[in-house]
Amino acid sequence: MGFNNAMAAKKKKIFVLDTNVVLHDSSCIYQFKEHDVVIPVTVLEELDAFKKGNESINFHAREFARNVDAMSGDQIFNGGIRIGPGLGKITVRLEQDFHKDIYSSFSQSKPDHQILNTAYCLAKEQSSREVILVSKDVNLRMKAKAVGLPAQDYKNDQVKNLTELYTGHRTVENVDEKVIARLHANPFKVQPDELPTNHFRPNEFIILRNGKQSTLATYDAERQQISKIEKSVAYGIAPHNAEQIFALNALMNPDIQLVTISGKAGTGKTLLALAAALERRKLYRQIFMARPIVPLSNKDIGYLPGDIESKLDPYMQPLFDNLNVIKNQYQESDQQYQRIDQLLQEEKLVIEALSYIRGRSLVKIFFIVDEAQNLTPHEVKTIITRAGEGTKIVLTGDIYQIDHPYLDSMSNGLSYLIEKMQGQKIYAHINLEKGERSKLAELASNLL
Repeated sequence: MGFNNAMAAKKKKIFVLDTNVVLHDSSCIYQFKEHDVVIPVTVLEELDAFKKGNESINFHAREFARNVDAMSGDQIFNGGIRIGPGLGKITVRLEQDFHKDIYSSFSQSKPDHQILNTAYCLAKEQSSREVILVSKDVNLRMKAKAVGLPAQDYKNDQVKNLTELYTGHRTVENVDEKVIARLHANPFKVQPDELPTNHFRPNEFIILRNGKQSTLATYDAERQQISKIEKSVAYGIAPHNAEQIFALNALMNPDIQLVTISGKAGTGKTLLALAAALERRKLYRQIFMARPIVPLSNKDIGYLPGDIESKLDPYMQPLFDNLNVIKNQYQESDQQYQRIDQLLQEEKLVIEALSYIRGRSLVKIFFIVDEAQNLTPHEVKTIITRAGEGTKIVLTGDIYQIDHPYLDSMSNGLSYLIEKMQGQKIYAHINLEKGERSKLAELASNLL
């Protein structure tokens, strides 16, 4: 019995958490199952600087502090406190003198190195157990590995397999000619079991083919039937390929309350979303269009010169560029052109940084979030859970073009949302693969 207990204790790991893990997910300490969690006191000191503010990281700093405070007592610094039933213990570890192996290679003045020293010293003390440093900072993970300390990313909210991430559409070959003909004649008279492949997710888009014949369709989960899709135009913007037709169909359908559109630059994600919002504007009280502010060189925008408007201009200009593309479909004297200017003046169309829109009422809003790959899963959840009655939320982005210092293609909020929401009846997704910019832009996107 004593031998089994010793073996069980040896298998229990110790995870030392970096500050950025807490700022990414305030509930992180509950995600390590039976293993123990150690919080260096340096992490608590760093969190103090993030407690004030309305951003996601400020929320996580405050929430984590409350959670730890609820557990606090002498034991949290001495032996640890049980996190919960079936979970390991949490311990706050005070600073200690730098180990000679760390001191010889790393400056003592950096908080990252103090956290590294804490983990390294703990690993030396607990030689019978595996000590792992958990950080979203790849540089700190590399430093840990350089001194022989195991390190890993925080993976609780990462997608399982990026290559199998839902694309929102598929092609079905060898469809019976009579089925295609019937679908053209009556869009709601084809059953899924009449196709070679018959298991579809709600609102999944389908290209049906038989030789030279083809048609575009979607699976209507309410009717449990295949519905034909017609090409449509939104506020002067016409789709140029099948994927864009699918995207516009989802964007224009008021029954689909949540839409995600992924794809590289130049595939038309943002343009289609804005055009659809303008086309369907009568169904909504306002159109909100926003994007997250990802500080340059990991610095806050306060470092930039000028007032708040001039600081935000570089971030927001791409959204105005898309609006100008739509306006330029018309002459300045046309009603459609003037209507856009009127919507801006009346604040029926609002283009702002995401942090300035979050606090607003989201009732009967067509809400477009651009560059959503730069949001954490928690930030995406916060936005969607605030959706009021009659609101439609659209998130666009390129999951392979991440500007956030602690996110990647597998851990960003857009990838996470696509994986979790597939199969829901009020959700549709489409991955746009074909670029519609100039041949030069497409060549550069593919090769450079």
